[in-house]
Amino acid sequence: MIESIDVQLVVPLFQQMSVYLLIAYLFSKTPLFRPLANLSSWPIHKLMVYGIFSSFCIMGTYFGQQTLDAIANTRAIGAILGGLLGGPLVGLAVGFTGGMHRYSLGGFTDVACAISTTWEGLLAGLVHAFWQRRGQTERIFKPLQALLLGIVAEGCQMLIILVVARPYDQSLRLVEAIALPMMVANALGAALFMSFIRDAKFQADELASQVSRRALRIARRCVGLLDEGLNQRSAQAIAEVVKDETGVAAVAITDRQQILGFTGMGADHHQVGRPISSVITLDAIRDNRVVFADGLTTPYQCSIEGSCELGSSLVVPLRGEQEVVGTIKLYEPKRKLFRNLNRSLGEGIAGVLSNQILHSQLQASRALLAEAELRALEAKVNPHFLFNSLNTVAAVLRRAPQEARQLVLHLAEFLRGNLGRNTVTVSLVQEFEHIHHYLAIEKARFGDRLRFVEDLDEVLEDEQVPALAIQTLVENALKHGISRAEQGGEVRLTARRQGDHIQVIVEDSAAQLPQQNDGLGLRLVRERFAALGVSCTLQLHHQPGIATRAELIWPRGVLS
Repeated sequence: MIESIDVQLVVPLFQQMSVYLLIAYLFSKTPLFRPLANLSSWPIHKLMVYGIFSSFCIMGTYFGQQTLDAIANTRAIGAILGGLLGGPLVGLAVGFTGGMHRYSLGGFTDVACAISTTWEGLLAGLVHAFWQRRGQTERIFKPLQALLLGIVAEGCQMLIILVVARPYDQSLRLVEAIALPMMVANALGAALFMSFIRDAKFQADELASQVSRRALRIARRCVGLLDEGLNQRSAQAIAEVVKDETGVAAVAITDRQQILGFTGMGADHHQVGRPISSVITLDAIRDNRVVFADGLTTPYQCSIEGSCELGSSLVVPLRGEQEVVGTIKLYEPKRKLFRNLNRSLGEGIAGVLSNQILHSQLQASRALLAEAELRALEAKVNPHFLFNSLNTVAAVLRRAPQEARQLVLHLAEFLRGNLGRNTVTVSLVQEFEHIHHYLAIEKARFGDRLRFVEDLDEVLEDEQVPALAIQTLVENALKHGISRAEQGGEVRLTARRQGDHIQVIVEDSAAQLPQQNDGLGLRLVRERFAALGVSCTLQLHHQPGIATRAELIWPRGVLS
């Protein structure tokens, strides 16, 4: 008789578990599921865990199978998972709620089931607390652990039924009939449910990781592109970088009035310089908010060309110091859904660009003061460079402590060269060493976009040069050349004899638009020599697509 009941219970219990898991799987696709995968300590999230798994406990009882005046059920799954994900107090509350519900249904096992369900929730909560104290919270999400806990918890329930439920003969027959099916169903159900949660956590973590990696690559490739502000050239370069990294159909960047840059599908009619006509773009600028038209719940239609293939758009405002200065817009075609990854990435990119725009605005507003203090008056430390350097060291420290140590040493030597200088001239070898530390620090910021080569004729090592004069030329090469080129380039620094003169050449392969020969930086270099009564020649030579070269020549020995 018992063997017959045992077999008859297996199929209904597994059917209950399947329905239970189907509901759990569908639930795992909703936003309410996210706190379960994050082990959040917020009270509202703890309350959500309690409510969710108390409901599963009650549902497990209702789905139960009447057997020998008792209910064979999958109630323990809710109690176990509530404890594992919520901790001891939540587990105790879930178990108690499920137990009281079972008690309200009556039967000779009502008290035993109430006690055992409460104990199951508490036991799972104690496991949660154990791993949390050891700092190994990832182990909470192991399905095998949920499986073993289900077996142990159901084993405890059978013992409690034998000890508490009366008459004893009837409780013994019940345990013999339901023990194995309930242990297998509840343990397997808890393990499978936990695997859903673990997978959801993995997917969320992977999504965040992908967004972070792509955002970092975009930020790195966009370094320096906004130094001169948000204009057509910088906007077009950034739009191409963003499209390349995200793989969306098209990317546009606007200011408050017009399209500054556009690349991808629809470029034939989304032309640079065209006034903004899109309502969602104007809304994003006016209200300083993200606007997403997915083409499904929120219709999207190109405002320029009715036959445009673009079918969805994400518009994110770009914020400056005091107001929205423009937008970045990501598009997908009508036949393709807009990925959540690209939506998150688009908002992250806008944040990065907004910070760069803000930095550009602040830099521009203080440019004359900085030049006067740091160049003409030979201030000892450039705060902007120091700020960037410390930020670079902080960023590198997280992933490469040894590399960060070398950066700190370079920065220390660079600052020592500035703060320890008490003469207006230095030897060429000292200037080259100072520039080497400077370029090593900038190399960490630009990465593979910056390469540099130094070549100093040994005969000239002791020749004197106005302090920071050559470094100014190197900084110009980075600011006007390397930083504006998407692929970066090489800076080549050479000092050699030219008869009775010294020739210093600073050449960058980025070959961007030529600098002005009368620019502020070059003028200050000339003034440094003039202040020492030395005549020098400083010329810029631009070879489109090849290199931009600054050539500085002055007589040998006049500064020694």
